[in-house]
Amino acid sequence: MVLLEARGLEAQYGWTKVLHGIDFAVEEGGITTILGANGAGKTTTLRAVCGMVRTAGEIRFAGQRINGRATEDLVRLGIGHAPEGRGTFVNLTVEENLRLGAYARGGGRSVAQDLERVYGYFPMLAQRKKQPGGTLSGGEQQMLAVARALMLRPRLLLLDEPSLGLAPLVVREIFRIVRTINRDERVSVLLVEQNASVALGLAQHAYLMETGRVVMSGPAAELRQNDAIRRAYLGY
Repeated sequence: MVLLEARGLEAQYGWTKVLHGIDFAVEEGGITTILGANGAGKTTTLRAVCGMVRTAGEIRFAGQRINGRATEDLVRLGIGHAPEGRGTFVNLTVEENLRLGAYARGGGRSVAQDLERVYGYFPMLAQRKKQPGGTLSGGEQQMLAVARALMLRPRLLLLDEPSLGLAPLVVREIFRIVRTINRDERVSVLLVEQNASVALGLAQHAYLMETGRVVMSGPAAELRQNDAIRRAYLGY
């Protein structure tokens, strides 16, 4: 079953059109990645899903059209977003950052239970829960961004360039945790990523974007074998 689907999606900032009628889908319980160089429109695609940019075309989530809905409404529907740049509240403690993630979702579920759950995935954050967010390393702040999005108990997790600027060992650990969350909690994932090798190893389905258009799509394993993608994105 398809959880998220975009058809003919366009997006623009002011007079500048960034997305030119793209189609993509995320299966319920699946991991989909959107690959592409800087400026391809990947981050704008996630912003369009979150209602943060002007769009045309159609976006459907769990069968209902969500274009034009307020970002906070989409959060309540179960769309969690870990943005590029991580969005850490630097003066708040790690735990206060996480509690803010739960705040937007409403409902009576126990925040304490959710904290315990995300600390289970990210023990490093449990050790640092009283520290200001701004004192964490880049990798720890990226873990905090993912953990904060998980506090929503999302059906769909949007990840924007989680590997950016991080050491390979940290990247592997973050992606291992994302795979575990997907497997154990059936959280669907839409991953925007420049590191094609890591992304294609994680996802089942992939889309390649260039200048606001999807130029190739298919099972991730097939794209991994594609000569043009290997040369341009995988370096062999």
